[in-house]
Amino acid sequence: MTADPLAAFLTAARAHVDAALERVLPSPPACPAIVSEAMRYSVFAGGKRLRPILVIAGAEAVGGQMADVMPTACCFELIHTYSLVHDDLPAMDDDDLRRGRPTTHIRFGQGQAILVGDGLLTEAFAWLAREPDDAHPAIVARKLQTIGVIASAAGAAGMVGGQALDLDAARPHDGAPRPTFDAAALADMHARKTGALIAAAAVAGATMSGADAATIRAVGVFGREIGLAFQIVDDVLDVEGTSADLGKTAGKDAAAGKPTYPALFGLDRSKALAADARGRARAALETARLGGHLERLADLFVQRRA
Repeated sequence: MTADPLAAFLTAARAHVDAALERVLPSPPACPAIVSEAMRYSVFAGGKRLRPILVIAGAEAVGGQMADVMPTACCFELIHTYSLVHDDLPAMDDDDLRRGRPTTHIRFGQGQAILVGDGLLTEAFAWLAREPDDAHPAIVARKLQTIGVIASAAGAAGMVGGQALDLDAARPHDGAPRPTFDAAALADMHARKTGALIAAAAVAGATMSGADAATIRAVGVFGREIGLAFQIVDDVLDVEGTSADLGKTAGKDAAAGKPTYPALFGLDRSKALAADARGRARAALETARLGGHLERLADLFVQRRA
């Protein structure tokens, strides 16, 4: 029987990422025990590690090595986990289940959950600034460029901005009427909320591995398209999936009246739009003559069931 190259890659990459995360997360006496415990509870809750895997795949696609981008890969997982911890808070999505177990604020309290998210975000950039510990001008330049890409994707123009739009759609501020979302507005929200960090992950791997500007642009297009596909599939799974399969509460988007692709287009059209985004992602790779695990990950993002 022929081994599945993607399955082997995912298994190896996840193991390396988990080992690196265990090393990098602060422990007593460097930080209070409660902070260490809550951070590890949040990070080691069984996530798929898709964003760090994208960093690694982006690096390998341009000739880089997993070890050289591991700090960058782990940076993305810390940022992603911080966003989940904060999103689950009562003031945001108000969820008590994440990855099949109680959310961080249910386990440790809301105040500690806020601090955990803050800590994970700052630890991510602290580690990326430290590693790799190489003073060569080319490496320093790559690190600075990568830090800028990640900060923009995670900040007001990216993930934070997208989450703000999502939150305002469900609970408008100051009693304002709910905003109306057409296809363009929905795509923009998803591109910020989910797509920006996913695209930045692939770009960061290629950037840290010394790819040229044209290749980085192509990887960016790929990342944005699979980020869109990922969020469309997420919307679909919120309708079709179960809480047991998803590891989080299913059906919450519809219950909250949030703008989603199934709400705007229906399930069948939403699935077709996700497939279209995957096709555009593949085309970007073909233009840059890239492939390998990036192309396989595009399929995984669309075909996943959780």
